Amino acid sequence: MAKYTICLIEGDGIGHEVIPAARRVLEATGLDLEFVEAHAGYEYFLEHGESVPEATIEKVMATDATLFGAATSPSKKVEGFKGAIRYMRRRLDLFANVRPAKSHPVPGSYENVDLILVRENTEGLYVEQERRYGDTAIADAVITKRASQRIGEYALKLAQRREKKKLAVIHKANVLPVTQGLFLNTIMDEAKNYPDVQSYDVIVDAAAMHLVRNPASFDVLVATNLFGDILSDLTAGLVGGLGIAPSGNIGLEHAVFESVHGSAPDIAGQGVANPTATVLSAAMLLDHLGEHDMARKLENAVDQVLLEGPRTRDLGGTAGTQEFTDALIRCIK
Repeated sequence: MAKYTICLIEGDGIGHEVIPAARRVLEATGLDLEFVEAHAGYEYFLEHGESVPEATIEKVMATDATLFGAATSPSKKVEGFKGAIRYMRRRLDLFANVRPAKSHPVPGSYENVDLILVRENTEGLYVEQERRYGDTAIADAVITKRASQRIGEYALKLAQRREKKKLAVIHKANVLPVTQGLFLNTIMDEAKNYPDVQSYDVIVDAAAMHLVRNPASFDVLVATNLFGDILSDLTAGLVGGLGIAPSGNIGLEHAVFESVHGSAPDIAGQGVANPTATVLSAAMLLDHLGEHDMARKLENAVDQVLLEGPRTRDLGGTAGTQEFTDALIRCIK
């Protein structure tokens, strides 16, 4: 049996509850796992003056994969603060943000949804190059051919492994032909190397409408950083909400998996947080390590508990984090 070393970063807020829950679930798999703990986030910044210490970067680089809990991002500019996840994405070149959306047996979930949104993770408007001249504020959007080509290649290879073999390239090149046009044209050129994948383009506002009206028509979608960020919250809403939405930040050498939800300071410390998104992110982590059978086992356990109960408060139940996690572990064992 292979041995894996997993870096755990709790982060902020409910991260201190959902990461320990996911660790218990991973330990219940019986895989040979060693856990290393590291620190990052806004709470760490307030205490130490930096959001991601170099020691954390070193631990992420030295382990097989990383599971991250939740991060707080203040809505106002805080001098010296860098968003922990955004910094790690750029520093570790985690260029692909992968967010699956699959139907779950919970209230509000559409049926027959099984799509993956792939988002370019290192540039676009999220390069955080902003400036202000009096009452005028300007933000740069950086799109490069290199980053567009490699995210297109990643999304095409992902689509190639799936049953539908479809890729929707999401863009706004009709309004922004230079930046969005470079992204679109680069990926469509790359798609010529994948004739077995049906590649087509969709303007982002039309994509939002079609996702709501007929999400089952989509397979893999690829988008720039901002559009992918927005649409992935929409796709999470199609299948039950952010509380059960996983994601991965994947590069050529390193990978950090995280739940999509925020740090939820309003419920932090109360023991009521839903750990589903973090557990499903852990399943993505296992897939990344090649442990596909155990990843499916985790996903099936999640759906069984969501169907039969107990459910957490955000899904209409009364269970706390520990009771829900206990139920998952019983299913796995």
